[in-house]
Amino acid sequence: MAEILCLCAHPDRAHSRVSARLMDALATTPFPPGKLALRDLYRLYPDYAIDIEAEQQALAQARLVIWLHPIHWYGMPALMKLWLDEVFSYGWAYGPGGHALQGKDLWLLLSTGGAEAAYSPQGHHRHAFQDFLLPYEQTARLCGLRLLPPQVLHGAHRADDETIAQHVREAVQHLLSYPHWCGSQRAEQEELPAGERPVEAKA
Repeated sequence: MAEILCLCAHPDRAHSRVSARLMDALATTPFPPGKLALRDLYRLYPDYAIDIEAEQQALAQARLVIWLHPIHWYGMPALMKLWLDEVFSYGWAYGPGGHALQGKDLWLLLSTGGAEAAYSPQGHHRHAFQDFLLPYEQTARLCGLRLLPPQVLHGAHRADDETIAQHVREAVQHLLSYPHWCGSQRAEQEELPAGERPVEAKA
């Protein structure tokens, strides 16, 4: 178990330009013992059969949780979404008695195929990129996680090697210096009204 838990989700790592570089850098950086644990979800669960207990145990020990993935159709890849649906369970992550994640930090390491200018009212995607992060923000609030400012590399398909390398270096330095760059303010967990939940199998 580690202080920092990095959950990586790229459905085609062999063709990844950004996520794979980040994952390789984090795997080879000499972090202090017990500092960082990497979990490559597509390697762990090629059959999509998630070990919920193992994932919750890893989360329970972490102080910082990282979601490292490319943006697919304005959100997270399919396995990352399934992981969230199953692991952030009612009564564990949120709802009555669900305080297992309260007080932890959540950091997004993301990449987009589109250029930064495309994420604006005048751009191709019609909205600022921050607008597409609203589900992440509300998930964090519901679970008592502090959502840190994300690190995003836009235009990943056309980014040159130095741009990607700088993105990787910045991410590694942030993790090596965690938690000193995060400030001290903690998140408050949002109370969920009785009978309300974002995942409902019978809906």
